[in-house]
Amino acid sequence: MFEGLRFKHWQTTIENGIVTLGIDREANHVNTLARAVLEELDAILERIAIDPPRGLLIHSLKSTGFIAGADIHEFERYEHEGRVTEAIEYGQQVLQKLAKLPCPSIAAIHGHCMGGGTELALACSYRIASNDLKTRIGLPEVLLGIHPGWGGTARLPRLIGAPAALQLMLTGRSLSAQAARAQGLVDRISEPQHLIEEARQLLEKAPQQLFFKRLQAWASNLWPVRQILAPIVRKQTATKANPRHYPAPFAMIEVWRRGGGNLQQRLRLEARSVVKLAATPTAHNLIRVYFLQERIKGLAGATAHDIKHVHVVGAGVMGGDIAAWCALHGFKVSLQDREMRLVEPALARAGILFERRLKSPERVAAAKSRLRADIEGTEAAQADLVIEAIFEDAAAKQAIYADVESQLSSTALLSSNTSSIPIAELARSLGNPQRFFGLHFFNPVARMPLVEVVRHPRLDAAAEHRALAFCRAIDKLPIPVKGSPGFLVNRILVPYLLESIRCLSEGVPGAVLDRIARHFGMPMGPIELADTVGLDVAESVGRELAPFLGLELPEGIEHLLASGKRGKKDGHGFYVWKEGKPIKPEVSKGYQAAEDLEARMILPMLNESVACLAEGVVADAELLDAGVIFGTGFAPFRGGPIQYIRSQGADRVKAQLESLAEDHGPRFKPREGWDLPALREPPTQP
Repeated sequence: MFEGLRFKHWQTTIENGIVTLGIDREANHVNTLARAVLEELDAILERIAIDPPRGLLIHSLKSTGFIAGADIHEFERYEHEGRVTEAIEYGQQVLQKLAKLPCPSIAAIHGHCMGGGTELALACSYRIASNDLKTRIGLPEVLLGIHPGWGGTARLPRLIGAPAALQLMLTGRSLSAQAARAQGLVDRISEPQHLIEEARQLLEKAPQQLFFKRLQAWASNLWPVRQILAPIVRKQTATKANPRHYPAPFAMIEVWRRGGGNLQQRLRLEARSVVKLAATPTAHNLIRVYFLQERIKGLAGATAHDIKHVHVVGAGVMGGDIAAWCALHGFKVSLQDREMRLVEPALARAGILFERRLKSPERVAAAKSRLRADIEGTEAAQADLVIEAIFEDAAAKQAIYADVESQLSSTALLSSNTSSIPIAELARSLGNPQRFFGLHFFNPVARMPLVEVVRHPRLDAAAEHRALAFCRAIDKLPIPVKGSPGFLVNRILVPYLLESIRCLSEGVPGAVLDRIARHFGMPMGPIELADTVGLDVAESVGRELAPFLGLELPEGIEHLLASGKRGKKDGHGFYVWKEGKPIKPEVSKGYQAAEDLEARMILPMLNESVACLAEGVVADAELLDAGVIFGTGFAPFRGGPIQYIRSQGADRVKAQLESLAEDHGPRFKPREGWDLPALREPPTQP
């Protein structure tokens, strides 16, 4: 069938009348549907259509997974060249050839199956997925400022029903194999070792969808239902995303609302919408953020971390959750604190995390067995990495190091989760400072992706690279930062929080401040954030950093702490909290907020970002943007603080700071660094 054809990216075999296509993109760690890969698939499908086999099976020959999606670098180039329409339409045409084959087809999925990979699977007659923890299936295009463009919006709602399909595409979240089976996205799940065998069996004996499920999916896409459901979904989506900031979800809802029973018409609507979205600043910035994330993932290079056993000292919220996260990702973990009663809450939280993430009793039991209490700290001697995570007191931390360091092997690493104490200060008393560094996690550990790997002058480069590799092994994004007070994220976040609390003490309602910050694009308002972090933590970090930043602590925190009101964890801080939600007082209808409130809150972050860049806290402007986005949630659609300064004009933003300094005091005076070329140059390709 394929005589005379040679392929770089696909392997073809024929057995018992079934053609098996194995995708293995040449010279790439993962499979992506670049133009060259699609062109080869196009040629293969042409041959199959002429001489149909009994069936077609598509799988991946890479251990990393099925298909990660389209080639984003190639997509960005097409956008710059004005060729997005061509790229979208060609991808649709190839997958439509797959869908129209005169023989049944099946996608055998393992590992990641994202974006264009999922759309290819949707174009097959059937889908089977490997039932392991690494299998994730999704359509995350909204996270890039666009939406599925190779048939995802046209096919998925008709397969699993509009409500489930829209939720999946609007959030960009991915499903496990079991969840995908429950929703009808895949027809069967299989143990990894039997995936290909069971895929063949599925082709031999095609499963029949339940009539009720087929009827339900069909009914949810009828024209009257779409006209009724679309405004409801649009309203729900608007509570989570501002259409001015993130137009893609709303464009996708409209594509679905207008799409009729004709597949070609739905594909045309889909393509036009993606082309329009690809040209927006939001898409440009979100694609840039994607590249920044990929750059961070590669910072460790090919370094092996050689860590099997992690010992955590301090079983509080941070230490306990760091320990649980490491155990979740396969590491042996020992957790030390003064008494068992202090460790027990951490073990209980870990159990909840394991059950939520791992699902099966066997996997949960295995994770629990990897996490053990170690009150005496005897297992520190066997550890490859020790993480100190006690309260912010330099003397107390150094006392722990004096006890632990003498027990460590010659290759073991020692680290601190300090959030504000200069790491060089903590390293002074160490005998082997070259293997000591900061590992600053963020709360909540299970949700926040960033870890700051904090340097000091005597840190060995090999130890730093091992730390970066370890962070990737536990699925975190590590950024190397200079060990100055506050490092990167807290140093930039504290001026924002302190100025917001100052505005609150001046009589501006907290709800107004939170609303203005969210309107700018922050994921949470500053007053709600302070309560969520904990007023005790905010006060401690603020007190540590304020002198260094030339700021004063505003009124409003100390009297709350004196009365035992620390925020969300106590049920009372700046707000009263009920069932995990803040109760925000009503704002008077006649209240008029000052026009410069947004500038007063946001510009201190930009000012400190420039100072951090000038002082070399991070290597360059792009890593600074990445750190602030992943560490604070700074409006991703704006591309980060430095990219936002570029978009607004550095001279204009500096002039705004000078104006604020005249009106409100010298704390707004522009910091050193506003003459840096990086503030005026377009961003380099990460």
